[in-house]
Formats: sequence, structure tokens, C-alpha cells
Amino acid sequence: MLGLMQNQQLSISSLIEFAERHHGEGEIVSRRVEGDIHRYTYKEAAQRSRQLAGMLDTFGLQQGERVASIAWNGYRHLEMYFGVSGSGRVLHTVNPRMAPEQIAWVMKHAQDQMVCFDMTFLPIVKAIHSKCPSVKHWVALCDADKVPADTGIPNLLSYEALLAIQPTSYTWPELDENTASSMCYTSGTTGNPKAALYSHRSTVLHAYAAALPDVMCLSARDSILPVVPMFHVNAWGIPYSAALTGAKLVFPGPGMDGKSIYELIELEQVSYAAGVPTIWQMLLGHMEPNGLRFSSLKRTVIGGSACPPAMITAFNDKYGVEVLHAWGMTEISPLGTLCTLKNKHLALSEDEKMKVRLKQGRAIYGVDMKIVNGSGDELPWDGKTYGDLMVKGPWVVREYFQGTGDAEAIKPLVDGWFPTGDVATIDADGYMQITDRSKDVIKSGGEWISSIDIENIAVAHPAIAMAACIGIAHPKWDERPIVAVVKKPGAEVSREELLKFYEGKTAKWQIPDDVVFLEGIPMGATGKMQKTKLREVLKDYQLPDLR
Repeated sequence: MLGLMQNQQLSISSLIEFAERHHGEGEIVSRRVEGDIHRYTYKEAAQRSRQLAGMLDTFGLQQGERVASIAWNGYRHLEMYFGVSGSGRVLHTVNPRMAPEQIAWVMKHAQDQMVCFDMTFLPIVKAIHSKCPSVKHWVALCDADKVPADTGIPNLLSYEALLAIQPTSYTWPELDENTASSMCYTSGTTGNPKAALYSHRSTVLHAYAAALPDVMCLSARDSILPVVPMFHVNAWGIPYSAALTGAKLVFPGPGMDGKSIYELIELEQVSYAAGVPTIWQMLLGHMEPNGLRFSSLKRTVIGGSACPPAMITAFNDKYGVEVLHAWGMTEISPLGTLCTLKNKHLALSEDEKMKVRLKQGRAIYGVDMKIVNGSGDELPWDGKTYGDLMVKGPWVVREYFQGTGDAEAIKPLVDGWFPTGDVATIDADGYMQITDRSKDVIKSGGEWISSIDIENIAVAHPAIAMAACIGIAHPKWDERPIVAVVKKPGAEVSREELLKFYEGKTAKWQIPDDVVFLEGIPMGATGKMQKTKLREVLKDYQLPDLR
């Protein structure tokens, strides 16, 4: 027997339709590439999304064909989220921080038919347009009078000019909810990037889950600043969840420095913000020396890489902002876990609560997880035993997109579970904690040392801005840890002082054998430290007892 419910497919266009109908006056604020602040409403965003869909029809783009964006977080990019996907095409969000050769590779691999880009990225487009044979249309996300005459890009078009000639009425196609909606490539630190191809169903379910009280807890009362880029994993799904709840959206555009972010938070009375640790490090680095405080910010979700305990303490104790530690991946849309306290934790001391908050959190409904050993056997949830983290769920990839005409798609699943490449523990309450990437775990004398733990202790020192721990080959112990650090401007600390700082904070045999002071640590396209490149920088390094 089947239920007698209406059969409506889950679609991305339904999110913007809902926002228009029930939160039409809800505000969307963007700092533009042009330098000014742009304001409009969900009603206007929905109208322009329909005009964009109509424009794609006039160009003859077929359903399933890919439209690429190279753009900052802003209202035009938001319109692409709904207008491209809602009309049955696939939005390919391109990470402009990748090398131009890699951008050209992913666009060729995706078989993009159209590319829409912010004028900031005109130099990138100039460098790659001749290497992207599938692209038939190049569109600048600006007014017609802002398009230079001598770009060298054939038939470069103005987004605003194209939208202006389209009617505001458009009937969204009825799509199977499993239809592809958008795609995002991994950062490709170990070979060519791989593409996660999301569906309307996975995106809408993820939007529902992200808005739940024990996840991001989003509502129509919030003013949300997604600093996490829309060009990577759909800004953690926030644009979709904001439309679902009617929350105010505040987009930072190209202003990603601490000063610009702080000013926007205060100007728009942002209550909730999301970003990676490197962004918040810049924000705190601007606020502290200037004696600044927040007047509206209450919560921030931090993900992308492990959040240092010192950062959680600074937000919580000094600025009264609750930090929600999160974990996810491109392959899981991206949210997998988020750390909020349970009722049983409320009576704990602040120190005990902090021990919980340092973990990456509990699985969100829709995601299941387990840890396994090298033989694939599931390991206990005791908070001590660590193993390879595996996940599954309706917004977890089952295979990577390979593109028309390529070999059979790479199938990453192991018995239906996706291997994340992370090493983790899970405690009895279901809180997961990443101890390392499997490729970064340091094996010393038969024991494993977490590079993340070593890094967290280093950045807790008041003189250290960034730290990266890697293993160095050792003839007796297999590997020994060293920590590469970047000092804060004007700060001083010696090798001996920093190594002494570790005493009492970790086991003696886990203390790094050396400290290497650097001007900077290599960073990847998604704001994560690139330890592969750091190892190249230190390829001639020798441990002190081997020199």
C-alpha cells in the first residue's frame, strides 16, 4: 500500500519560489566588484533568476549542459544558483584560486558551454579562453558599459544587457529530483581534481538539514554572512538554506580581509557567519589591536580544516560568539557533522564543555558514519580508538563525474561507504573528532602522532600565527614530527621557547624534534595548508640528531 500524499519532486527552483512568495521583502546585500553596496530582495532575486533561465533558453543550451561561474559571493552569483540549476542546466562553480592551467583543465573536463565571470577574474579568462574549446559563450557579470572593448575574448557579452531583454515571467521545467543540479571539483592536491555532481534532491535535503537547530540553526530572524566562497561546495549550502528559511543574506564580494569583513558584519548587523579558520584569523587579527567588539554577531560556524582551540576560546570568551565546529567534504555536499552540545552537557564546567566543542561534532540526520581499521572492521565508539572515517547518505557521492566520452566513472565507495581519507575517533555520544588526514599521520616508533594536535598547541602560543606539522624520515623511529611556524607580525619566539611550550600539553615523545620558522606556509585553492608543497620546500631538511 502506498501513501496518499501529493508527489512533488524536490527542486532548487522551489526554494527561490518559496522565498519569493513567503519572504519576498527579505533582504540580500552584496559588496560588489564595482566597489559599492548593492541591495535588493528575494522577490527581485527570483525575478532575475527567471530572466537568467530565459536567457539560457535563447542561447539554446540544453538541459544537463554545464554553465560555469567564476565569481565572488554576490547577488549575480546567487541568481546563477537558481537560474541555471532551476532551468535544468548544471552550474559548475569554478574555484579561481586554482592555477590557470588547472582551471582550463576542469572546464574542458566538465565540457562547459557558457562561462559567467566577475570582472576581477578577467585576467584569468584571458589566459584560459583559448584553451576551453567547449565554451561557446563568455559572459561578464556586469553592465554593458563596464565591458572593455579590447579584452581579446571573442563576442564577450554583458550579463546585465542579456537579462534586460528577457521577460520576467518564466515557467520552471518539471524535473526529476535526481536530475543533476551543480558540480564542484575537489582541490586536486594529489593529481587532477575530481568532480562531485550534485542533484536537486541531494541539494534540497542538504538545505533542510543544514537549517536544523542542532546544525546551523538558521531562521528568518538571522542576518547571515557566508564568507565561505560560493565557488566551493555551494558556500556550504547556505544560499539554499537561506532561501528555505527567508534569512537575510549578506555577501562580502571580493572584500575578504579582516577589516572589510568586520565592517560588513557591523553595517548589516550580521548574527551568523561562516568561514574557514584562515579567514577568522584575519578577522581576529584586525579586531584585537584595534580594540573592536561585535554588536550583533552571535554564532559562527568554522570548517574546512580543524579550528585551533585558541580561536574557539577567543571567539567565545573575548567576543561572546559561539563557535560551531563543523566537518565536511566536497564529496558530501559538504556538511557531515556539526558540534553542538547535548542537554547532558549543559551542567558541565566550561573546561569540560570546551573538550566537547573541540570535536568536529555529531552526524547530521542524513549522514551515517563509522571508523574502520585497515581490514575494514568497524571500530568501537569510545573516543580513544582511531580509524579511517567512512560516511554514507543521500548527499554523499556514489561516484565522480567523468564527462561525456571518458572512461567509466571512478567509483569511490567501499561496500556502500565513502572513504573520507580522514582518521578520526568517535565517542559514546556520537561526537567525531578528526585526528589527522590519513596521509598526514606521523608514524613514530610504531605509534601514531596527530599532526593536528601538534599544530593546535603551536598556534596557542601568543607569538605564532600559523603552524603546520609534518613527519621527517628517521632511521630508528621511522618518522619524527617537526613543526613549521609563521610568527605574528612583530612577535618573537625562539625554537627553545616554543618546544618548551609543549611540555605538559602532550606526551614527551610527541613533542616535535624541531621548529622551522617560515615567512609563509603554502596554501591551497580552498584555504587549506598544502603539506605536499611544504614537504617540497623542506625536502633538504635534516633532523637535528641526524645532521
